[in-house]
Amino acid sequence: MEFKKLGKSDLTVSAYCLGTMTFGEATSEIDSHLQIDQSLASGINFIDTAEMYPTCPLREETTGDTEVIIGNWIEKNKSKRADFILATKISGKGYKAVRNGKGIDEKSIKIAIEGSLKKLKTDYIDLYQLHWPNRGSYHFRQNWNYNPTNQDTDLVKDNINGVLNALSDLQKEGKIRHIGLSNETCWGASQFLDQLKNFSNLTIASIQNEYSLLCRLYDLDMAEMSHHENISLLSYSPLAGGFLTGKYINDNVPDNSRLSRVPSLFGRINENSTSAVKEYVSLSNKFNLDPVHMSLAFCNQRPFMGSVIFGATDNKQLNNIIKGLDVVLSDELLLEINKLYKKFPITF
Repeated sequence: MEFKKLGKSDLTVSAYCLGTMTFGEATSEIDSHLQIDQSLASGINFIDTAEMYPTCPLREETTGDTEVIIGNWIEKNKSKRADFILATKISGKGYKAVRNGKGIDEKSIKIAIEGSLKKLKTDYIDLYQLHWPNRGSYHFRQNWNYNPTNQDTDLVKDNINGVLNALSDLQKEGKIRHIGLSNETCWGASQFLDQLKNFSNLTIASIQNEYSLLCRLYDLDMAEMSHHENISLLSYSPLAGGFLTGKYINDNVPDNSRLSRVPSLFGRINENSTSAVKEYVSLSNKFNLDPVHMSLAFCNQRPFMGSVIFGATDNKQLNNIIKGLDVVLSDELLLEINKLYKKFPITF
Protein backbone atom coordinates (compact mmCIF):
# COMPACT_ATOMS: atom_id res chain seq x y z
CA MET A 1 0.00 0.00 0.00
CA GLU A 2 1.28 3.45 -0.93
CA PHE A 3 1.14 6.19 1.69
CA LYS A 4 1.26 9.94 1.22
CA LYS A 5 1.72 13.03 3.37
CA LEU A 6 -1.48 15.05 3.36
CA GLY A 7 -0.49 18.57 2.34
CA LYS A 8 1.48 20.45 5.00
CA SER A 9 -0.03 18.40 7.81
CA ASP A 10 1.60 15.61 9.81
CA LEU A 11 -1.04 13.16 8.59
CA THR A 12 0.26 10.21 6.58
CA VAL A 13 -2.64 8.59 4.75
CA SER A 14 -3.06 5.56 2.53
CA ALA A 15 -3.43 6.28 -1.18
CA TYR A 16 -7.01 5.01 -0.91
CA CYS A 17 -9.62 6.01 1.64
CA LEU A 18 -12.77 4.17 2.72
CA GLY A 19 -15.81 6.31 2.00
CA THR A 20 -18.83 5.63 4.17
CA MET A 21 -21.81 7.50 2.79
CA THR A 22 -23.79 4.27 2.26
CA PHE A 23 -23.33 3.10 5.88
CA GLY A 24 -26.79 2.94 7.42
CA GLU A 25 -28.69 3.09 4.12
CA ALA A 26 -27.55 0.70 1.37
CA THR A 27 -25.00 -0.90 3.71
CA SER A 28 -26.12 -2.44 7.01
CA GLU A 29 -24.27 -1.81 10.27
CA ILE A 30 -22.91 -5.38 10.28
CA ASP A 31 -21.56 -5.02 6.74
CA SER A 32 -20.27 -1.53 7.50
CA HIS A 33 -18.20 -2.88 10.39
CA LEU A 34 -16.90 -5.69 8.16
CA GLN A 35 -15.86 -3.08 5.60
CA ILE A 36 -13.89 -1.18 8.21
CA ASP A 37 -12.19 -4.40 9.32
CA GLN A 38 -11.37 -5.44 5.75
CA SER A 39 -10.08 -2.01 4.80
CA LEU A 40 -7.76 -1.74 7.79
CA ALA A 41 -6.53 -5.29 7.19
CA SER A 42 -5.69 -4.38 3.57
CA GLY A 43 -3.48 -1.49 4.70
CA ILE A 44 -5.98 1.36 4.30
CA ASN A 45 -5.63 3.73 7.26
CA PHE A 46 -8.05 6.47 6.24
CA ILE A 47 -11.85 6.65 6.78
CA ASP A 48 -14.02 9.55 5.59
CA THR A 49 -17.53 10.38 6.73
CA ALA A 50 -19.83 13.37 7.32
CA GLU A 51 -22.42 14.48 9.85
CA MET A 52 -25.18 14.35 7.20
CA TYR A 53 -24.47 10.79 5.99
CA PRO A 54 -25.84 8.37 4.84
CA THR A 55 -26.91 9.33 1.34
CA CYS A 56 -28.12 7.41 -1.74
CA PRO A 57 -30.80 8.34 -1.06
CA LEU A 58 -30.55 11.22 1.39
CA ARG A 59 -33.34 10.88 3.98
CA GLU A 60 -34.05 13.02 7.02
CA GLU A 61 -34.81 10.01 9.22
CA THR A 62 -31.37 8.45 8.65
CA THR A 63 -29.30 11.64 8.81
CA GLY A 64 -26.35 11.14 11.16
CA ASP A 65 -26.60 7.34 11.26
CA THR A 66 -23.26 6.82 9.51
CA GLU A 67 -21.28 8.52 12.27
CA VAL A 68 -23.20 6.45 14.84
CA ILE A 69 -22.32 3.21 13.02
CA ILE A 70 -18.64 4.16 12.84
CA GLY A 71 -18.75 5.19 16.50
CA ASN A 72 -20.15 1.80 17.48
CA TRP A 73 -17.21 0.15 15.70
CA ILE A 74 -14.75 2.46 17.47
CA GLU A 75 -16.31 1.66 20.84
CA LYS A 76 -15.73 -2.06 20.20
CA ASN A 77 -12.17 -1.43 18.95
CA LYS A 78 -10.86 1.33 21.20
CA SER A 79 -7.28 0.08 20.98
CA LYS A 80 -7.32 0.66 17.20
CA ARG A 81 -8.39 4.32 17.24
CA ALA A 82 -4.82 5.58 16.87
CA ASP A 83 -4.20 3.22 13.94
CA PHE A 84 -6.25 5.15 11.40
CA ILE A 85 -7.02 8.67 10.24
CA LEU A 86 -10.65 9.69 10.77
CA ALA A 87 -12.17 12.52 8.75
CA THR A 88 -15.64 14.00 8.99
CA LYS A 89 -17.43 17.12 7.72
CA ILE A 90 -19.77 19.81 8.92
CA SER A 91 -22.72 20.36 6.56
CA GLY A 92 -23.00 23.59 4.61
CA LYS A 93 -26.05 25.78 4.21
CA GLY A 94 -29.34 24.40 2.94
CA TYR A 95 -29.87 20.86 4.23
CA LYS A 96 -32.84 21.21 6.57
CA ALA A 97 -32.26 17.94 8.44
CA VAL A 98 -29.04 19.36 9.93
CA ARG A 99 -29.53 22.41 12.18
CA ASN A 100 -32.53 23.39 10.05
CA GLY A 101 -30.29 24.23 7.11
CA LYS A 102 -28.18 26.77 8.97
CA GLY A 103 -24.85 27.39 7.29
CA ILE A 104 -21.32 27.06 8.62
CA ASP A 105 -20.33 29.77 11.07
CA GLU A 106 -18.40 30.18 14.30
CA LYS A 107 -21.30 29.01 16.47
CA SER A 108 -22.51 26.10 14.32
CA ILE A 109 -19.02 24.61 14.06
CA LYS A 110 -18.76 24.25 17.82
CA ILE A 111 -22.20 22.64 17.97
CA ALA A 112 -21.43 20.31 15.06
CA ILE A 113 -18.09 19.08 16.37
CA GLU A 114 -19.62 18.10 19.70
CA GLY A 115 -22.31 16.14 17.87
CA SER A 116 -19.78 14.33 15.69
CA LEU A 117 -17.48 13.50 18.61
CA LYS A 118 -20.41 12.06 20.55
CA LYS A 119 -21.70 9.95 17.66
CA LEU A 120 -18.23 8.77 16.63
CA LYS A 121 -17.35 7.96 20.26
CA THR A 122 -13.93 9.52 19.95
CA ASP A 123 -12.12 12.40 21.65
CA TYR A 124 -10.71 13.90 18.47
CA ILE A 125 -11.13 14.17 14.70
CA ASP A 126 -7.97 13.92 12.62
CA LEU A 127 -9.32 15.92 9.68
CA TYR A 128 -12.33 18.22 10.07
CA GLN A 129 -13.75 19.42 6.76
CA LEU A 130 -16.25 22.05 5.63
CA HIS A 131 -18.60 20.01 3.41
CA TRP A 132 -19.58 22.83 1.04
CA PRO A 133 -19.39 26.63 1.24
CA ASN A 134 -22.37 28.66 2.40
CA ARG A 135 -22.15 30.80 -0.72
CA GLY A 136 -22.70 27.74 -2.94
CA SER A 137 -20.36 26.26 -5.51
CA TYR A 138 -20.21 24.92 -9.05
CA HIS A 139 -20.08 21.31 -7.86
CA PHE A 140 -22.99 18.85 -7.87
CA ARG A 141 -23.66 19.64 -11.56
CA GLN A 142 -24.09 23.36 -10.85
CA ASN A 143 -21.26 24.30 -13.23
CA TRP A 144 -23.71 24.80 -16.10
CA ASN A 145 -25.50 27.71 -14.46
CA TYR A 146 -23.10 28.84 -11.73
CA ASN A 147 -23.46 32.54 -10.99
CA PRO A 148 -21.33 34.02 -8.18
CA THR A 149 -22.38 37.65 -8.79
CA ASN A 150 -24.91 37.59 -5.94
CA GLN A 151 -22.21 36.81 -3.37
CA ASP A 152 -21.29 39.53 -0.87
CA THR A 153 -17.49 39.56 -0.73
CA ASP A 154 -17.24 41.23 2.68
CA LEU A 155 -19.77 38.84 4.23
CA VAL A 156 -17.89 35.84 2.82
CA LYS A 157 -14.59 37.08 4.23
CA ASP A 158 -16.12 37.87 7.63
CA ASN A 159 -17.65 34.39 7.74
CA ILE A 160 -14.30 32.76 6.93
CA ASN A 161 -12.67 34.68 9.77
CA GLY A 162 -15.28 33.45 12.24
CA VAL A 163 -15.02 29.89 10.96
CA LEU A 164 -11.23 29.88 11.30
CA ASN A 165 -11.50 31.37 14.78
CA ALA A 166 -13.75 28.46 15.85
CA LEU A 167 -11.53 25.87 14.19
CA SER A 168 -8.45 27.38 15.86
CA ASP A 169 -10.12 27.07 19.26
CA LEU A 170 -11.07 23.44 18.57
CA GLN A 171 -7.53 22.62 17.49
CA LYS A 172 -6.10 24.15 20.67
CA GLU A 173 -8.61 22.10 22.70
CA GLY A 174 -7.39 18.93 21.01
CA LYS A 175 -10.75 18.14 19.41
CA ILE A 176 -9.46 18.41 15.84
CA ARG A 177 -5.97 17.96 14.43
CA HIS A 178 -6.21 19.46 10.95
CA ILE A 179 -8.77 21.11 8.70
CA GLY A 180 -9.87 20.61 5.12
CA LEU A 181 -12.21 22.18 2.59
CA SER A 182 -14.69 20.43 0.30
CA ASN A 183 -16.59 21.32 -2.88
CA GLU A 184 -14.51 24.46 -2.90
CA THR A 185 -13.29 26.80 -5.64
CA CYS A 186 -9.87 28.32 -6.23
CA TRP A 187 -11.05 31.76 -5.07
CA GLY A 188 -12.66 30.29 -1.97
CA ALA A 189 -9.51 28.39 -1.05
CA SER A 190 -7.42 31.52 -1.59
CA GLN A 191 -9.55 33.43 0.92
CA PHE A 192 -8.98 30.77 3.57
CA LEU A 193 -5.26 30.76 2.81
CA ASP A 194 -5.08 34.54 3.10
CA GLN A 195 -6.76 34.59 6.51
CA LEU A 196 -4.80 31.61 7.84
CA LYS A 197 -1.92 34.05 8.30
CA ASN A 198 -3.72 35.11 11.48
CA PHE A 199 -4.03 31.53 12.80
CA SER A 200 -0.57 30.04 13.19
CA ASN A 201 -1.88 26.74 14.58
CA LEU A 202 -3.93 25.91 11.47
CA THR A 203 -3.11 24.69 7.98
CA ILE A 204 -5.41 23.46 5.22
CA ALA A 205 -4.38 19.87 4.68
CA SER A 206 -6.74 19.00 1.84
CA ILE A 207 -9.62 19.85 -0.45
CA GLN A 208 -12.23 17.16 -1.09
CA ASN A 209 -13.74 17.69 -4.54
CA GLU A 210 -15.23 15.36 -7.10
CA TYR A 211 -12.65 13.87 -9.46
CA SER A 212 -12.77 10.98 -11.90
CA LEU A 213 -12.16 10.10 -15.54
CA LEU A 214 -15.51 11.77 -16.22
CA CYS A 215 -15.07 14.82 -13.98
CA ARG A 216 -11.74 16.62 -14.22
CA LEU A 217 -12.58 20.19 -13.24
CA TYR A 218 -9.71 20.07 -10.73
CA ASP A 219 -7.07 19.73 -13.46
CA LEU A 220 -6.72 23.46 -14.11
CA ASP A 221 -6.55 26.31 -11.58
CA MET A 222 -7.20 24.00 -8.63
CA ALA A 223 -4.26 21.80 -9.62
CA GLU A 224 -2.02 24.86 -9.79
CA MET A 225 -3.19 25.98 -6.36
CA SER A 226 -2.58 22.47 -4.96
CA HIS A 227 0.99 22.54 -6.24
CA HIS A 228 2.00 25.98 -5.01
CA GLU A 229 0.15 25.86 -1.68
CA ASN A 230 0.85 22.17 -0.97
CA ILE A 231 -2.79 21.22 -0.48
CA SER A 232 -3.77 17.66 -1.38
CA LEU A 233 -6.89 16.63 -3.23
CA LEU A 234 -9.16 14.02 -1.70
CA SER A 235 -11.19 12.82 -4.68
CA TYR A 236 -14.73 11.74 -4.06
CA SER A 237 -16.80 9.74 -6.58
CA PRO A 238 -13.75 8.40 -8.46
CA LEU A 239 -16.08 5.83 -10.06
CA ALA A 240 -18.73 8.49 -10.79
CA GLY A 241 -21.25 6.80 -8.54
CA GLY A 242 -20.47 3.38 -10.03
CA PHE A 243 -20.97 4.61 -13.60
CA LEU A 244 -17.35 3.85 -14.55
CA THR A 245 -17.71 0.21 -13.54
CA GLY A 246 -19.68 -0.24 -16.76
CA LYS A 247 -22.56 -1.96 -14.99
CA TYR A 248 -25.11 0.62 -16.17
CA ILE A 249 -24.27 0.33 -19.86
CA ASN A 250 -27.22 -0.49 -22.16
CA ASP A 251 -29.71 0.86 -19.61
CA ASN A 252 -28.91 -1.91 -17.16
CA VAL A 253 -30.02 -1.19 -13.57
CA PRO A 254 -28.90 -4.01 -11.22
CA ASP A 255 -30.94 -4.64 -8.08
CA ASN A 256 -29.69 -2.79 -5.00
CA SER A 257 -27.38 -0.64 -7.16
CA ARG A 258 -26.98 3.08 -6.60
CA LEU A 259 -28.84 3.83 -9.82
CA SER A 260 -31.81 1.85 -8.50
CA ARG A 261 -31.93 4.31 -5.59
CA VAL A 262 -30.78 7.54 -7.22
CA PRO A 263 -32.12 8.33 -10.72
CA SER A 264 -29.38 9.52 -13.14
CA LEU A 265 -26.76 9.20 -10.37
CA PHE A 266 -27.25 12.82 -9.30
CA GLY A 267 -27.26 14.08 -12.88
CA ARG A 268 -24.26 12.11 -14.13
CA ILE A 269 -26.01 9.96 -16.73
CA ASN A 270 -26.65 11.44 -20.14
CA GLU A 271 -25.93 10.52 -23.76
CA ASN A 272 -22.47 12.08 -23.75
CA SER A 273 -21.31 10.54 -20.46
CA THR A 274 -22.69 7.14 -21.46
CA SER A 275 -20.64 7.23 -24.67
CA ALA A 276 -17.56 8.15 -22.65
CA VAL A 277 -18.09 5.29 -20.19
CA LYS A 278 -18.41 2.79 -23.03
CA GLU A 279 -15.07 3.91 -24.46
CA TYR A 280 -13.29 3.92 -21.09
CA VAL A 281 -14.58 0.41 -20.36
CA SER A 282 -13.43 -0.72 -23.82
CA LEU A 283 -10.01 0.79 -23.15
CA SER A 284 -9.67 -1.02 -19.83
CA ASN A 285 -10.55 -4.30 -21.57
CA LYS A 286 -7.91 -3.62 -24.22
CA PHE A 287 -5.28 -3.41 -21.46
CA ASN A 288 -6.73 -6.41 -19.56
CA LEU A 289 -7.75 -4.30 -16.60
CA ASP A 290 -10.93 -4.16 -14.55
CA PRO A 291 -12.49 -0.74 -15.31
CA VAL A 292 -12.78 -0.22 -11.55
CA HIS A 293 -9.05 -0.68 -11.10
CA MET A 294 -8.18 1.52 -14.09
CA SER A 295 -10.46 4.34 -12.89
CA LEU A 296 -9.12 4.33 -9.34
CA ALA A 297 -5.47 3.98 -10.37
CA PHE A 298 -5.82 6.90 -12.77
CA CYS A 299 -6.97 9.13 -9.93
CA ASN A 300 -4.21 7.92 -7.63
CA GLN A 301 -1.52 8.73 -10.20
CA ARG A 302 -2.52 12.37 -10.55
CA PRO A 303 0.24 14.60 -9.10
CA PHE A 304 -2.05 16.51 -6.74
CA MET A 305 -3.78 13.46 -5.26
CA GLY A 306 -3.66 12.91 -1.53
CA SER A 307 -6.07 9.98 -1.32
CA VAL A 308 -8.81 8.48 -3.49
CA ILE A 309 -12.08 8.06 -1.59
CA PHE A 310 -14.02 5.03 -2.77
CA GLY A 311 -17.29 3.57 -1.57
CA ALA A 312 -18.61 0.03 -1.71
CA THR A 313 -22.22 -0.98 -1.18
CA ASP A 314 -21.29 -4.53 -0.22
CA ASN A 315 -18.27 -6.64 0.67
CA LYS A 316 -18.04 -8.16 -2.81
CA GLN A 317 -17.46 -4.71 -4.26
CA LEU A 318 -14.95 -3.90 -1.53
CA ASN A 319 -12.98 -7.10 -2.15
CA ASN A 320 -12.75 -6.27 -5.84
CA ILE A 321 -11.51 -2.76 -5.09
CA ILE A 322 -8.89 -4.07 -2.66
CA LYS A 323 -7.55 -6.44 -5.35
CA GLY A 324 -6.61 -3.45 -7.48
CA LEU A 325 -5.04 -1.14 -4.91
CA ASP A 326 -1.52 -1.75 -6.24
CA VAL A 327 -2.40 -1.30 -9.93
CA VAL A 328 -0.18 1.21 -11.75
CA LEU A 329 -1.18 2.42 -15.20
CA SER A 330 1.44 2.36 -17.95
CA ASP A 331 2.48 5.45 -19.88
CA GLU A 332 0.90 3.92 -22.97
CA LEU A 333 -2.45 3.57 -21.25
CA LEU A 334 -2.24 7.08 -19.82
CA LEU A 335 -1.74 8.44 -23.33
CA GLU A 336 -4.84 6.57 -24.49
CA ILE A 337 -6.80 7.99 -21.54
CA ASN A 338 -5.67 11.48 -22.50
CA LYS A 339 -7.00 10.96 -26.04
CA LEU A 340 -10.40 10.05 -24.62
CA TYR A 341 -10.28 13.05 -22.31
CA LYS A 342 -9.86 15.33 -25.31
CA LYS A 343 -12.84 13.60 -26.91
CA PHE A 344 -14.97 13.85 -23.75
CA PRO A 345 -13.61 16.83 -21.76
CA ILE A 346 -16.82 17.58 -19.85
CA THR A 347 -19.37 14.80 -19.65
CA PHE A 348 -21.91 16.01 -17.08
